[in-house]
Amino acid sequence: MPESRYRIIAYVHRRADIYRISAEKLTHINYAFGKVSEDGDVIVDERNAPAHLSQLQALKAKNPKLKVILSIGGWGADNFSLAAFNATTRKRFAAGAIALIKRFALDGLDLDWEYPGQPGPGIMYLAEDKENFTALLKTLREQLDALSDERRRTGRDRYTLSIATAGGVYFQHTEMDRLHPYVDWINIMAYDFAGDWSKTTTHHAGLFGLIPYPSAEGFVKQHLAAGIPSRKLVLGAPLYGRAWCGVRPTNNGLHQPVEDYVGGFPYSVLVRDYIDRNGFKRHWDRSAHAPFLWNSKSGIFITYEDPQSMREKATFVKQHNLGGVMYWEHSEDPDEILLTTLYETLR
Repeated sequence: MPESRYRIIAYVHRRADIYRISAEKLTHINYAFGKVSEDGDVIVDERNAPAHLSQLQALKAKNPKLKVILSIGGWGADNFSLAAFNATTRKRFAAGAIALIKRFALDGLDLDWEYPGQPGPGIMYLAEDKENFTALLKTLREQLDALSDERRRTGRDRYTLSIATAGGVYFQHTEMDRLHPYVDWINIMAYDFAGDWSKTTTHHAGLFGLIPYPSAEGFVKQHLAAGIPSRKLVLGAPLYGRAWCGVRPTNNGLHQPVEDYVGGFPYSVLVRDYIDRNGFKRHWDRSAHAPFLWNSKSGIFITYEDPQSMREKATFVKQHNLGGVMYWEHSEDPDEILLTTLYETLR
């Protein structure tokens, strides 16, 4: 199998049917999630995680170049501030991470701290997170490099370190201009621009956007402005949609006030029950390069990704010499319609 110029990274959660995954279409799998304990240790506390990680390793029979990575954190994951607090806690965190790499034969680590220096759902945060996050990545980089040297892993086989990032205020609470030398690449979570907090409908992962709507392009530009090399940037995309009800019918429901948030829908469910079905009609927003569904009878609006928008994002990655595409989360498109689109466009 030829080496890919672009990374195609799947976040895989415990819901995924691992044996069905087309490993030959991926370069990396980020298994979600490891956690940080109250003592600042990295732990894998999901009961079936060891079996899942073993199943992921078995996928290397289909693609020997596939890399299996442990992603640590996720939305609502606490205790990162404690782990990053000082040199002692950072070394403890790194030692635990290295132990898990050895135990599960992993190829690297991905830190999904949501978010340094910002309040989340009940999580602890500190103003010092800004500098401590950089210091934590430096410590991890040193330990991963030492392990690579010890095990004579060279080139693309060296242990990797990546992070998941956002845009906007995320940059006010991180040192993106200083931390990027310590990571191999950055997974930009260019989605969830809209949700249950939104007062009007919009695209939750639009490639382009007009103020005040954020966009994938806007997030990428913010990373580039911090001096991060373009090849280190991996553009994130969602395999799920978001829906609102009580939407004003103007403009097929786009950028209109809402009464309530309905919820999220996996792409597989959208294909089965919603896209040009049951009163829902697909529309394409040429300015955002994004699809949406509108049901004029029920007043329900759904923002989502489809093959056309995925092709647009993969093309954007190529045009701007970015490092590839990642997506959340594999189980939401088990037939791999969107993955196949990414693979065919990037490869």
